[in-house]
Order: sequence, then structure tokens, then C-alpha cells
Amino acid sequence: MQTRRTVAPASPLTQSRRIVVKVGSALLVDDATGRLNRAWLETLTEDLVRLRKRGQEIILVSSGAIALGRRHLGLAPGALRLEESQAAAAVGQIRLAHAYKELFEAHGVTVAQVLLTLEDSERRRRYLNARATLRGLLALGALPVINENDTVATAEIRYGDNDRLAARVAQMASADCVLLLSDVDGLYTADPRKNAGATFIDRVPRVTAAIEAMAGAAVSDVGSGGMATKIAAAKIALSAGAHLCIAAGAHKNPVRRIEDGARCTWFVPQGNPVTARKQWIAGTLKPSGALVVDEGARRALRTGKSLLPAGVVRAQGRFDRGDTVSVLAPDGREFARGIAAYSDSDVVRIMGRKTREIAELLGFRGRDEMIHRDDLVMLGGEAGE
Repeated sequence: MQTRRTVAPASPLTQSRRIVVKVGSALLVDDATGRLNRAWLETLTEDLVRLRKRGQEIILVSSGAIALGRRHLGLAPGALRLEESQAAAAVGQIRLAHAYKELFEAHGVTVAQVLLTLEDSERRRRYLNARATLRGLLALGALPVINENDTVATAEIRYGDNDRLAARVAQMASADCVLLLSDVDGLYTADPRKNAGATFIDRVPRVTAAIEAMAGAAVSDVGSGGMATKIAAAKIALSAGAHLCIAAGAHKNPVRRIEDGARCTWFVPQGNPVTARKQWIAGTLKPSGALVVDEGARRALRTGKSLLPAGVVRAQGRFDRGDTVSVLAPDGREFARGIAAYSDSDVVRIMGRKTREIAELLGFRGRDEMIHRDDLVMLGGEAGE
């Protein structure tokens, strides 16, 4: 008789449309041999392929490049100098990428390597470019595998851990859920290795000073993160409207174990990624410029559509791609606000024109929308009037 596997009801993991999964070095690389833990990685691959088959989009943030590379370079155990870390990352990254390619392609899944630095999430233009790349890869059915670009990142311009990188990626990609697979099974009131009376916390609705005080230091020789970085990641994820889970990942099929109810800590946001993004847009104190639209465009926006170039009649002010702009009705009243996909100079060249004309007018193929509906918020009760 076959045993039926039960899935925890209403889990953020099963309900999320887009999930960021972060894998720590201690899980990927055997601490004693410095070799890739391939048998475990095969079971993680099975988990992620299963999620994709049920319609969920997956982004994998993977550590392990430095830990893999240092063995091949014969670097001694212990802390590495910056140049040693960069060299180890260069050697290890190609091996890690090859392993992911081989394992996922066996299931018919195309993987894409994306290397990011801190500046890619802090500088507006680079953030927008990285965001567009991730969205494009997901739309084409690829599975992005992301790591920090340790080969070029210096101490001043690096995340230093992949917990916060995963949360930034979730923010960038408007993900609903972040899974931090690590060597700990969640958050405790104190370090359980040092305090037998530490109490496990399974749900955190808000990151308070008391929650932050529970964080300890890194405990793995091959990883750079600890509970403190996971709490910092949770703050980023919650502000972006994404759930975040801290769970033990050393077991086989670690994602399935979470679905089956394995102990873990969930950080629960007050809204969702779209709500959080739109609250940020609506709260912009001073939009950089404005787009005046015709009545047809105004009606379309009220029904949840994106703003197309054909509906724009005038641009006001100076703004760049990625700036927040006001959307004005024909009478000059601001009724919406959004993130512009084009600069004011490009808007002037394509406004009033069809989407298919954009490439010819600008000399490059940009977005079809002047403002995408996910980047647009209606003001003053306009939506659905």
C-alpha cells in the first residue's frame, strides 16, 4: 500500500508564484573534502523541478564557489585574503555552474548564470537592468542561478553573504517567497548550541529589536552568514512584501520537507510584493516629472491596464528611465503615479505612436509599455471607478 504524502495547507511555499531559494556553502560543499555534495544537490534539483512543474517560477541563489575553488588552488583552511577569495571564486564558479547545468538539463530545464555585486542592487540603472534580465529569463522559462561576483567585488562593494543577496534578488524580481536553506532549522530565542533553554520561534510577524538581539554569529567554516545576516535578509524581504523562511537544508529533498511540515521559521509580511512596491511608488514625495495622457488612456489605466506610448500626449519635466513620474489626466489633475520605462527625451520621440514603432523611432527595442501596470498605482480612488 502506498503512503500518501500530506502537504501543509495554505503554506506560503505552496501558494507563491515566484520563489527565491538560497543554498549555503555548508550544504553544497563537504567541509572535510572540499568537494561538491552532489548526491544532496540532486535531491534539491528534484525539488525545484517539481515546483516548476506545478507552475511556480524559481530563482536559485547559490553559495559555494569560493569553498569549491579553494581546494583546487590548494589554499589552506581558515580565513582567506581578498585576492585569495577572488581567485578561489573564479576557479569554483565554473565548476559550480557546470554542475547546475548538468543536473537541471537532465530534467529538461535550462539554467542561466547571473553574477551580481552590491552596486547592481544599489545603483538605479544597474538595478533596472538586472531586474529586466531576471524577468526576461523567467519569461523564457529559464532558471536563473545567482551568486555574488566575488571575482571582482571588494570589501567595500560586496554583500559578503548570500542571505541578504537572496532578499535583494527577491525584491528585484518581485518574488513572493524566500527560502534560506542553511545549517540551522530556524530562529531561537538564544543560540541552542550554547543555551539548552533556548525556545524555537516558528512565526515572526515583524522584525523587532528583540528579534534582532536573538541573532548570533556565523558557525560554519565554509560560509559567511549567520543568524544576524538572516534577520537582515528577513527585514529586506518583509519590506518587499515577501515571506521568508529559515530552514535546515542538510536533509535530502529539503524543500519537500518544508512542505511536509518540517520545523522552520516563517517571517510573515503585512502585504504582498505588488502592494509593497505600489506603496513605495505612491509614497514618493516628489516625482521627477509627469506624463499627460488622453482620456482613452485614463480609462484604460482605471481598469488595470499598462500605459502605452499611444496614450501619452505630453511629457513634463526631466526624468530618466526608472524615475517615478506623475500621470496627469487631460485636465492636468494627477490621478496615478508610476515608474517610467523611458527617459523624458525618449518619451517625446515615441508618445502617441504604436508599440511596434518604438524600435524604429529610438534605434533599440525597449519595453512595450511606457509604465507597466505592476509599476503603476492609482491615486484618490481612481481604480475601478
